[in-house]
Amino acid sequence: MEHTHDSDGSSSSSRQSLKNTAKWAASLENLLEDPEGVKRFREFLKKEFSEENVLFWLACEDFKKTQDKKQMQEKAREIYTTFLSSKASSQVNVEGQSQLNEKILEEPHPLMFQKLQDQIFNLMKYDSYSRFLKSDLFLKHKRTEEEEEDLPDTQTAAKRASRIYNT
Repeated sequence: MEHTHDSDGSSSSSRQSLKNTAKWAASLENLLEDPEGVKRFREFLKKEFSEENVLFWLACEDFKKTQDKKQMQEKAREIYTTFLSSKASSQVNVEGQSQLNEKILEEPHPLMFQKLQDQIFNLMKYDSYSRFLKSDLFLKHKRTEEEEEDLPDTQTAAKRASRIYNT
C-alpha cells in the first residue's frame, strides 16, 4: 500500500492556512489551539460582551503550564483579581464563585482553576461557540478561504484529487 499522507499528515504551511475554518468548526478545542481562531473568536465575543470567557480560558491554560511557584502565585492572583473576585474587571460567571476567596491563592497548584475552566469551556461550547459558527465574522472568513482555495491552477486540484483517491 502506498503512503500518501505527505501533505495531509504533515503541516505544510500553505495547505494549513487554507482550511482553518473547517478545523474551527470541527471543535472548540481546535479553535482554541489556533491563534488565528482565537483571534476571530475573541472578535466575536467582544461583540457579544463575553470576551472575558475566552480570556479566562486562555489564562488558565497558561497558568497550568507554569512551573515556578512564585510565578504561579502571581498568575493565580492575576486570574483571581481579573476574572473571579467580586470586584473583577472582567468577571466570568461560574458556579461556586462566592466560595472562592483569596485563601486559595496562598497554595496555588496547576489545576486549581480546572473546574472553573471546564465550566467556562462548556459555557462557550454550548453557547457562544455555536453562535460564532453562524456569525458573519466566521462565515466571511470561511468564504475568503474558499475563494483562496479556488485560486491555484487546476493542475494542483487534479493532483490533490488523484492523491486523495490514490489514482
